[in-house]
Amino acid sequence: MSNSFGKMFKITTWGESHGQAVGVTVDGCPPQFPLEESDIQRELDRRRPGQSVISTQRREGDQAEIVSGVFEGLSLGTPIQIIVWNRDARSRDYEEMRLKYRPSHADYSYQAKYGIRNWMGGGRASARETIGRVAGGAIAKKYLAAEFGVEIVAYVKRVHDLEADVDSDHVTTADVEENIARCPDQDMAARMIERIQQARKDGDSLGGVVECVARNVPVGLGEPVFDKLEADLARSVLSLPACKGFEVGSGFAGTYMTGSQHNDPFYNESGRIRTRTNNSGGIQGGISNGENIVIRAGFKPTATIMREQDTVDVDGNETTLMGRGRHDPCVLPRAVPIVESMMALVLADHALRQRGQTGNVG
Repeated sequence: MSNSFGKMFKITTWGESHGQAVGVTVDGCPPQFPLEESDIQRELDRRRPGQSVISTQRREGDQAEIVSGVFEGLSLGTPIQIIVWNRDARSRDYEEMRLKYRPSHADYSYQAKYGIRNWMGGGRASARETIGRVAGGAIAKKYLAAEFGVEIVAYVKRVHDLEADVDSDHVTTADVEENIARCPDQDMAARMIERIQQARKDGDSLGGVVECVARNVPVGLGEPVFDKLEADLARSVLSLPACKGFEVGSGFAGTYMTGSQHNDPFYNESGRIRTRTNNSGGIQGGISNGENIVIRAGFKPTATIMREQDTVDVDGNETTLMGRGRHDPCVLPRAVPIVESMMALVLADHALRQRGQTGNVG
């Protein structure tokens, strides 16, 4: 089972949803890099459950503890271990799932693959695993900002059929955090919140799209063949729970354009090569070109709904199952910091790889 991601900047996540704790080991962080638990906690607070009326009501403080790899506020260059204790797991809510498979969850496929599964909260397949990704991503974000001035901002672009009008070149984290939907289009955010609340009342769930932009990315990150930057970004984002789609730049909309419409013309801006448009999404030939990197992640509706559904038990007998437990009626608002973290992890990894290959970045 692969629980690690990255080559030079590498994370290994561990722990189960209803186990004692979850966390991450971060390997490859350069030494003498300033790092405090508060750097990680800021991002975990954005991801944690129970933060609003449209998220799961599981109450977890998600307090990060750095247990290795940092001394007197500086990284040692050794593996950084971060642990978060589970405090509010209610495993009794999952008793029925011991014998029944939840529709569109990993229950059946996991059991078929390994012959065993942790039925309490989904085990490793739970979105609680993303705590480790966000903790590792917090370190990557701080490193990218300090070394290269990279700024990463994600936001909810669409919930169901409600789509926001957002300028990815200028949106700020403050704009995103102004409402619980994490949508910088304030009028549309109000409609999204109302729609999510109605879905919860109906015992249903909603999906949508998170858009993410990375600014000031150095030129030259990524490889021209198998490790294309967009390929690694796609791999990172599609590994997230409930993520079913990925786009970069124009994405699928580009298939409706001609080459003359889609090509990004170059020009010289005071000695810096730029493109007048950015249909490429900041990546050309698998390598960053210095423009903003823009990606989108499509998330399906939350699989657990408070309605009776057809299923089978572990013996193959047809039965029904009513959703129980505490779940997000829409994962999008809490997915925002997770998508940012995956972007940061990929960019930090490629920045270190580029530095190791050529001795410089950008």
